Amino acid sequence: MADSPSTSSGQWASIVTDYSADQAVFRISSNKAMMWLFLLSDIFVFGCFLTGYMAVRMTTTTPWPIPSEVFALTIGGQSIPLILIAIMTFILITSSGTMAMAVNAGYQRKRRLTALLMVITALFGLSFVGMQAFEWTKLIEDGVRPWGNEAGAAQFGASFFMITGFHGLHVSIGVLYLLIVAAKVWRGNYERSGNYEIVEIAGLYWHFVDLVWVFIFAFFYLW
Repeated sequence: MADSPSTSSGQWASIVTDYSADQAVFRISSNKAMMWLFLLSDIFVFGCFLTGYMAVRMTTTTPWPIPSEVFALTIGGQSIPLILIAIMTFILITSSGTMAMAVNAGYQRKRRLTALLMVITALFGLSFVGMQAFEWTKLIEDGVRPWGNEAGAAQFGASFFMITGFHGLHVSIGVLYLLIVAAKVWRGNYERSGNYEIVEIAGLYWHFVDLVWVFIFAFFYLW
């Protein structure tokens, strides 16, 4: 049986009241919602970058460098392909685990453990950035530039430095973000309210950065 006009008007009035009263209609805080919107915009940016990379990779007529050769390291006289990239990937995946543990500890109001796990996560991120700087240095020494490449297609250097650099910037910002939040948690800024949602919001950003790296790893280093 259809709702009467009075019932329908009452439902709409309730919705208008919720919005005008600034209530969380969808049971999600404004801070978390804004982080999701930011991450959604970043998905579009990285998606455009990776789509452009695929288009360039498939249409260029110049031979594309072989990743297993370009990203190999010589250790003990043996050339080991992708060893540095494998370590970097392992570090980021591990950092996602420590970040998840920090979020869980935060909701249990274990203040010091939360801060410690966030600092460990930030240190993982910092080591990742350091390894990426080493990787860039090695490629530059081998003649790879954003505007050219002595070993093949010039587009390789442009796309590599742009995409990995943009991701590295996100990791660097994430490290700073985690350290700031960890310091505030350690000082007990959220102890009175008992609301550690900021830790979860920081975790959303960090998990996103890690997920993007999985796609970069697949496109650049395995393709």
